[in-house]
Amino acid sequence: MIFKRSSVLILLFAISYFSHTPHLKVTNPTSWSNPSIWDYKATLWSILQPGSSFYTSYTYGFNLEFILRKIAHISFFGLLALLIYWNFKKSSWRYVKVWFLLTCFAFLDELHQAFIIGRDGRIIDVAIDSFGGALFLFLLYRYKKISNF
Repeated sequence: MIFKRSSVLILLFAISYFSHTPHLKVTNPTSWSNPSIWDYKATLWSILQPGSSFYTSYTYGFNLEFILRKIAHISFFGLLALLIYWNFKKSSWRYVKVWFLLTCFAFLDELHQAFIIGRDGRIIDVAIDSFGGALFLFLLYRYKKISNF
């Protein structure tokens, strides 16, 4: 029971920690992190107002690093969905509840990134993270359905 809950918390904190790293380029290889740089000019309204960068597509190119980062988003949020699922009691809406909770966290994580200098929060990343959770939950559902035969 403690392991199930702590595994979710550890992954939540790990995702939040990496989201707090500015520029995503490691300046200190011994710790694999950068000191955080908080954007004190950003406000919730400036981030969520219509026409802000939160709702626009990426302004940088699609290179290998970009693709690998998005695969990491799908993988980490997919794993998070499975860990959250593992902690929910059996119910008819279990998959939907887990996916909704995961999507809420993805949204909050992108908001958090929008306050970090050198990072940007994007609604499209919420969709990618949610897709990762939905994909892993679907694969779990199919596995459970096939293993029952």
